[in-house]
Amino acid sequence: MEIAQLRALREVQARGSIAAAAAALHVTASSVSQQVAALQRKAGTALTYKQGRRTALTPAGVALCAAAADVEAALARADAAVAAFTADPGPPVTIAAFHSAGLALFAPLEQAMIAGGGPDVRFHDHDVAQQDFPALAADYDLVLAHRLPNSPPWPAHVSATELAFEPLDVAVGAGHPLAGRASLRPADLRGASWVSVRNGFPLAGAIEMIGTLAGEEVTVAHRINEFFVAASVVEQGRCVSLMPRYTLQREHFPRLVLIPLAEPALGRRIDILARPEALERPPIQQVVAGLQAVMAALKDESASRLR
Repeated sequence: MEIAQLRALREVQARGSIAAAAAALHVTASSVSQQVAALQRKAGTALTYKQGRRTALTPAGVALCAAAADVEAALARADAAVAAFTADPGPPVTIAAFHSAGLALFAPLEQAMIAGGGPDVRFHDHDVAQQDFPALAADYDLVLAHRLPNSPPWPAHVSATELAFEPLDVAVGAGHPLAGRASLRPADLRGASWVSVRNGFPLAGAIEMIGTLAGEEVTVAHRINEFFVAASVVEQGRCVSLMPRYTLQREHFPRLVLIPLAEPALGRRIDILARPEALERPPIQQVVAGLQAVMAALKDESASRLR
């Protein structure tokens, strides 16, 4: 089996079609089809099948992709061993993140990398639904993704490193009747007018859960995906929302009040997704450590605010 054939199959797995895999590899669709067909002949069993408009992998194809990831990881370790004896810093580390994570983490991470002589980093923001985060790992070295704890786990073809479990608090303006409360329960939010997110994004399900526990269907006044925008609406008005405790830039919203939920204890996992071989590169390992240090500082700052 040739590495080019294995890479073609992995791209089909990650992107869901021959055409998308070809675009990523900068070759023709015919070339990808030929590579996959040759690999299938050598394997002696079907590796792909059509699933509507997508090209999906058979169990044998999934197993072969997992083995191919091990091959790529071994190659990455070999590259790192050679790079240790050269002055070449390698390519920049690319990072994609959802908006609130990018706002909270990108600037301090860049400062830390500059101060510590770390690798060059390139930042990108992506506002995508939860199920679309793993596909970004095909285009970026690291992907900051979020999901609710009871949601399906990330697919096996990406490695997930937990960065934090971030509580979600109820946000109100300083003039709201609930602003003086130390904690809240769903019943306290009956009749509230909510700022939610678009359907398909994790926060919408958490807000609906609060309504269910309160015994009513929530009233959604606004659907705003960007927390920075939503916070400005909540701070000045009568709406309520759910806001992340660590990554919201509180200094920009002096009249915004975050109140913990006594029950249920809502939160989201923030994970670093990557292809397994990417994590073998020392510069990427250094950036992961930098992200962990920045998040630890944000958690400490939040804890001091609550004391």
